[in-house]
Amino acid sequence: MLGKISTKITKTKLDIPIALTLSVIPDMDILIPFLQHRGPAHSIIILFMVSIPILAIYRKKAIPYFLALVQHPLIGDYITGGRVQLLWPISTRYYGIGIGITSQTNITIEWLIFLVATIVMFKTKDIVNLFQPRNTNLILTIPTFTVLLPTFLAFPLEVPSILILPHIVYLALFLTSIVIEARKLIKYVSKLYTKQNLKTVFIKETRK
Repeated sequence: MLGKISTKITKTKLDIPIALTLSVIPDMDILIPFLQHRGPAHSIIILFMVSIPILAIYRKKAIPYFLALVQHPLIGDYITGGRVQLLWPISTRYYGIGIGITSQTNITIEWLIFLVATIVMFKTKDIVNLFQPRNTNLILTIPTFTVLLPTFLAFPLEVPSILILPHIVYLALFLTSIVIEARKLIKYVSKLYTKQNLKTVFIKETRK
């Protein structure tokens, strides 16, 4: 959301699959055994340091993507995710409002965010762009298989049942986008393979 809003100020375009992937990248710490969830990977200092080369090269074009990355700990986890080490390694203190994930407040906030994001995607036609073949669609495999799918495979479910619907919607959108690009890629490879076979046959025939 922050990334999308910033495009108006920076007058830049936003690649939605990349922005969506960056917005969940910090949560990949759940896959790394020696990293504590909502620890260093959620630190805005670490995220900024990692982003410095990209910001230096692409300048204002990179700002929306950087904001998409840091909005996860700054908005998502700080408000609704409990507590997060925002200033690691300067401080190991955990910051956050401390709203429980199963609380009615958290459920209301998450539903509001989901509804607003959905409305914005429809209004800006970003939802349509997700269903267009493009190479960056495949990057959605990262949030799909590291965050969304594991959410449903966990037992018992850590996500309140009333919040399952938004997860299913995002999962369906991401998988559809991935499949569309994968089909295009398969067709492209198939054509190359066919051309190569025809070329091989032609060479063999000319040598007879």
